[in-house]
Amino acid sequence: MPFDPADYTAPLARAHELALEWLDDVPTRAVPPKKSTDQLNFSGPLQAGAIDPTEVVNQLATAAEPGLMASPSGRFFGWVIGGTLPAALAADWLVSAWDQNAGMHSSAPAAAAMEHQAAGWLLDILGLPQRAEVGFVTGGTTANMVGLAAARGEVLRRAGWDVNDHGLSGAPAITVIAGAAVHISVTIALRYLGLGKPQLVEADHQGRIRPDALALALAETEGPVIVILQAGDVHSGAFDPMRDCIEIAHENGAWVHVDGAFGLWAAASPRWRDALDGLDTADSWATDAHKTLNVPYDCGVAIIANSPAVRTAFGVRASYLITNDQGLADPMDLVPEMSRRGRGIPVWAALKSLGRDGVRTMVERFADHAATLAAELGALDGVEVLNDVVFTQVCLSFGSDERTREVTAKLLADGAVWMSGSRWAGRDVLRISVSNWSTDAADLAVSIDAVRRAMA
Repeated sequence: MPFDPADYTAPLARAHELALEWLDDVPTRAVPPKKSTDQLNFSGPLQAGAIDPTEVVNQLATAAEPGLMASPSGRFFGWVIGGTLPAALAADWLVSAWDQNAGMHSSAPAAAAMEHQAAGWLLDILGLPQRAEVGFVTGGTTANMVGLAAARGEVLRRAGWDVNDHGLSGAPAITVIAGAAVHISVTIALRYLGLGKPQLVEADHQGRIRPDALALALAETEGPVIVILQAGDVHSGAFDPMRDCIEIAHENGAWVHVDGAFGLWAAASPRWRDALDGLDTADSWATDAHKTLNVPYDCGVAIIANSPAVRTAFGVRASYLITNDQGLADPMDLVPEMSRRGRGIPVWAALKSLGRDGVRTMVERFADHAATLAAELGALDGVEVLNDVVFTQVCLSFGSDERTREVTAKLLADGAVWMSGSRWAGRDVLRISVSNWSTDAADLAVSIDAVRRAMA
């Protein structure tokens, strides 16, 4: 069939209409889905004939609506899930419409140029080395994997082993050291890379790795070493002591990777300058733009100071590929995929719409909202705030583990807000993560009232 732009008009118009209806409903909608997966109407055999695209869009929206979580709501505080800024959402629509393969400069020069600019802005805003390479990947887990893959290749190279040529069989053993509160995404990334579980060293009561424990572990280690730090503990929001730990690690020849899925964005504000002192001296960093920058999903960011290390880990050459001659890495040289969408374009749009001051203000507002929730909820009888609220995370206990679980269940059943349960420091907790650009004072008031109702 010939390409006819008119074929897109009706289905896109209907999708646009339905998208606006959804966004209009989010502010007042109950947050939890109305139906579970097994209750949704997506079953049955595939029909034999074609269906009109607009009708497909209608069926899709109708069937999906009861199973949608209102996670874009300002009353959603579960896990660490951000919303989507208007400019970033609109840019993401264009990414799909343009349908560019953003893997090479030659195949998508506009996408490559925007991602290159977005990368420069990110490095500047976060105070990271301007020489660093930036790859746009699927999420925080893959960003960790990219940084750790570059680390794996480099520490083995220093030990005289080429992992690209020889693989891991027979290679010098790599010791990976992390704090006891390391996030599961890091351990998954290590699993992908064949590096096994990290050696865990003691962390303090807020989940921060102890520099003295790290020094002791390194003193007892021989051979290639990777040290993993975190900017933003998933429960407390705390930051590892960067400068002390990085200096200790580098003195022992280790590569330092920082998992900053949501907390790396604190570097955009001088408020956390002391807490993140020395961050820029690490070797690689990972974050997720969906969490704190509020762009659509499928946008992790891997940042590697050592350009040859990441290009060696992921760079590809083939006679049919047209490589650029400007000295810049092709986007596919920095990520696992050769073919991918222009993930960095919504980042460009988000940063362009916010500006440097807007990013700083948004991050600070998240933290201010978290502090307000901690203060207001902590003042209620029977509520204990368990963490030092230093960033965007709040952990609450309502007395016994049993009562905390009961209050959490009642809160989720109420539906006005979403705050997820967890377990931290040996206790069941209600965990609050402030990550949505649209959360305002009214959302906080509704949330506090919802917790009161659940307690009652």
